[in-house]
Amino acid sequence: MTSSLIRGRPRRGTSQIPVRVVLALVGGLVGVAWLVLPGMPISGEGSVTGGAERPVAGAVAQGEVGETSAADLVLPLLAVVAVTVVAGYGFFRRRRRARRRTTPGGAPVQAAEPAVAELDERARALLVAADDSVRVSREELGFVEERGKAGGTVVDVEPFAQALRDAEGELAVAFRMRWQYEGGVPQEGAARRHALAGIVGRCAEAGRLLDAQAAGFDQVRGLEEGLGGGLGHALVVAEARFRELAGRAGGAGAALGELGERYAPSAGAAVAGHAEQAKDRLVFATARLNQARQRADLGDGERAAGQLRAAEGAVAQAAVFIDGIERLAGELATAAAMVPAALTGGEAEIAGARESLKAAEGLLKGAQGLGDAFADVPPGELRARASHADLVLAVAREELTSRPYDPLDLLRRIVRGVQPVAAGRAGVIAAAALVCARSAVGAADDVVATHRAAVGSEARTRLAEARRLLARPASAPGARRPRQDLADLLTADTLAQQARERAEQDIRVYGHPIDGPAAEASGLTGAVLGGILLAGEPDGGPPASFGGPQTRGRRGDTPGA
Repeated sequence: MTSSLIRGRPRRGTSQIPVRVVLALVGGLVGVAWLVLPGMPISGEGSVTGGAERPVAGAVAQGEVGETSAADLVLPLLAVVAVTVVAGYGFFRRRRRARRRTTPGGAPVQAAEPAVAELDERARALLVAADDSVRVSREELGFVEERGKAGGTVVDVEPFAQALRDAEGELAVAFRMRWQYEGGVPQEGAARRHALAGIVGRCAEAGRLLDAQAAGFDQVRGLEEGLGGGLGHALVVAEARFRELAGRAGGAGAALGELGERYAPSAGAAVAGHAEQAKDRLVFATARLNQARQRADLGDGERAAGQLRAAEGAVAQAAVFIDGIERLAGELATAAAMVPAALTGGEAEIAGARESLKAAEGLLKGAQGLGDAFADVPPGELRARASHADLVLAVAREELTSRPYDPLDLLRRIVRGVQPVAAGRAGVIAAAALVCARSAVGAADDVVATHRAAVGSEARTRLAEARRLLARPASAPGARRPRQDLADLLTADTLAQQARERAEQDIRVYGHPIDGPAAEASGLTGAVLGGILLAGEPDGGPPASFGGPQTRGRRGDTPGA
């Protein structure tokens, strides 16, 4: 409860204002009285009669009184002014003190903290902006490094790489704080507000680190120098990369068709439509590369640089789509080869759990007990776990021989069925969980990377947490954390799948940022949806560049035509 001293302090302080006003009025009245009294006749003094000298003396006396009255006007006026100034100063000083007060009852409305909902919305928006800035900066840094390798020159990008690493670290902490916040940690209202403020601060710092290096990065790239500078080399590299991807696009489409014939329809669901979207980005890149060449030939380095940045972004996203198809094909082949071994490893884990169960049942006869892995598991529950794992493996064996199946999905079900009885006896179970988790994280990251403008903070937060768990070092052989390692991998797998589902939902809600057949045919809609162009204009807006939220759209003078 609030102390009575604190509750009473503002009322006593406020009551001093009327006192000062009264003092000012009293002072004013005293001054007026001082002005009036000298001009009033004194009682008992009448007209002086008799003698010719009396009027002369009276005249002299009147002159003296006039001079005295004029002199007396100064002091009252000064008194009135002084009292007014003192009262006004006290009044305004009191108001300024109340405006700065932080105790209850003294804080004005305009100094109140923002509502939790408003702060939460701001934290979400800054997470998305910071994540986009990091992704774009990483892409453009890769363009510079690739240009240096192609030209056989050494480009000093360490300051920018360090800034990017620092920004990634700040962003990772912000995502971790957001994940804990969504999980209800901390619980206290003031602490939750503080957590949101920490997320905002981390995101702002990540953006500041990248913004600080934006100008220097532009100098290293040298795109505005024209064909004789960095623009010419960058164009050559981008066009070569474009031709390579155009050749691979056809093969990716054929590989996707083969996946549909070899496996169940769900096996290729994560990359459905990737081939068409890759071609869409390449169509956009074709137009922008041509425009960049034309602008460069005309000596317009600024606009040529903008067109090149947009083309590079489209080429990078086309590579994500094509690489995703090829990566999934390899993951499915790996999973298919691992399924038999996972079945064998699962049987070994079940057998080991049953041995521990027998030991527990013979504990009264001097047996060793359940051991460290299942020390906290009641024998009845362990028996139920082993029976369920047996059932999962039986279903998996039947599915292997009956129809085309999804290797990753089947491997995932084997791992999840065996995990409750796994104690690290069969390393293949953890290896299988790692394959599934990496596949899920890669698929979710591809969706976010190629649809940045539409994906919100929830999908990104889950993806960031899945990455954190996937990056945690595994226990060394013989350590006592094998079950925890497996649990982390399964959690990362689940979170990554949730991230992809939420991202796809965001994309459906977002819809088409630019409507019209012309935008679809030119790839403009996909470029805006992918965050290659920052939108806001009929031609899609400026291209995204290296930097934070304050600078990544600095090339705003590059229209699409």
